[in-house]
Amino acid sequence: MDQKKTEPDSYHRNGIAQVVLYGEFTATANRKVRYAVCLTEIDLTVQKITSTPAGRSKVVFNLRDCVGCRAFKGEDNTDVGAYFSAYFYPFKRRWMSSGVARQRVEQCFRVALAQDSHANLEEAQRWARAIDEGSVRQLPQRDGVLYSEVRRPCRVMLLLNPHSGKGQALSLFTGHVQRMLTEAGVPHTLVITERQNHARELVREADLSQWDAMVIISGDGLLFEVVNGLMEREDWEAAIQTPLGILPGGSGNALAASIHHYSGSQPVSSEELLVSCGFLLCKGLVSRMDLVSVHTASSQRLFSFLSLAWGFVADVDIESEKYRHVGAARFTVGTLVRLASLRVYQGRLAYLPAEETPSTTPVTPTTPPRGPPDSLLAPLEQPVPGDWTVVEEEDFVLMLAMYQSHLAEDLLAAPGATLEDGLIHLFYVKAGISRAALLRLFLAMEKGTHLASSCPYLVHVKVRALRLEPFSPKGVITVDGESVDYGPIQAQVHGGLARLISG
Repeated sequence: MDQKKTEPDSYHRNGIAQVVLYGEFTATANRKVRYAVCLTEIDLTVQKITSTPAGRSKVVFNLRDCVGCRAFKGEDNTDVGAYFSAYFYPFKRRWMSSGVARQRVEQCFRVALAQDSHANLEEAQRWARAIDEGSVRQLPQRDGVLYSEVRRPCRVMLLLNPHSGKGQALSLFTGHVQRMLTEAGVPHTLVITERQNHARELVREADLSQWDAMVIISGDGLLFEVVNGLMEREDWEAAIQTPLGILPGGSGNALAASIHHYSGSQPVSSEELLVSCGFLLCKGLVSRMDLVSVHTASSQRLFSFLSLAWGFVADVDIESEKYRHVGAARFTVGTLVRLASLRVYQGRLAYLPAEETPSTTPVTPTTPPRGPPDSLLAPLEQPVPGDWTVVEEEDFVLMLAMYQSHLAEDLLAAPGATLEDGLIHLFYVKAGISRAALLRLFLAMEKGTHLASSCPYLVHVKVRALRLEPFSPKGVITVDGESVDYGPIQAQVHGGLARLISG
């Protein structure tokens, strides 16, 4: 017999955690190696009880790091034993680095309670259920954030852009994401987009009752399509409540980096960021996310989840498209190229400070399309309300409005931003700054220390609405990294309008 079973009813280890299950099992690869396995309300402890082979005798896994557990029969039909595998993604030290990142650990055990294969499978299933239930109870927490949970099992539509970033989104999915979703028991349907705005058209017409969440594996551009597709529906109020998720598969991956940052984890990039976001997706916690309503010069209304940029940042974003094959490094290359021929832009900037009480008389754009009313915005052809602050005609190097923490994987542009603070973090850099000083600002932004640099050319203010009127005849304006019509533009934040799987 390979297992001993006890049923402690009210034992508390160290007076804290109640033991849920205890058993002794053999390893799957070597049945001569035995383990005592103890499941409490908060962790799974694995204690080696045989002397060989050499190795650590005791390991404790926090259920908070577990995405799922499954029970199964072995491939050998003559084997009466059954098995259960628990999948953990704890933080472990990175190779040749002082940092830590989530890394996959599988714990698999053979159950042989009796010579009855059915009884052994039932016992393995009992352990799998208990571990699953414990991992759900031990959900991540963050002060000041109100979470809900996705429906379980969560039916996911996963939208993938095969051309995003270095064109590796599909291989990233098959190499990492697909396995994680299977481990977590998340049923999913993969949809590969075929052209620009394919995702926008698809979600605009989709029967959303079939899905509990929509997850994007791409850069930020595909999520921009999905958000706007949802907001263009007749039932936009219900549609935008669909939980959204993002897995980094592009070159910018700003929202993915922001989600990782909000979880309190140390900075990571590339595939380590993908694993982190995949883990948070499997945990299935949903928080509110602000959206910003943007009105362009052509009377188009867009909904933005990340940023609005003009000048240096927008130029780098669009001009660096030609370097997309190098991945996230495209922005570094683009920054250096643009610094070599630094431009100055003329325009007028106005904004409603966050601490300002809005005018008692609401104003509404002349053609309010679907979506919530923009009560803080006057029509673009009219002056801004009197309670706004106006930066008189001035020369700018850049204007950047952020509502998430990161502008790219390695750019912590708005370190004080959160998903649902109801704020636009407005930055602008005035003309006169040297190339060297501007470069220092962006280097400081990698660690989010640029606001402490005391740069006299950098201005940061928290606002609820803004308007930009560019006077320079040529230029680029981007919304969530996508180029929009050049000309006057204005925006207003709508707190907590969308839902994001963020953990």
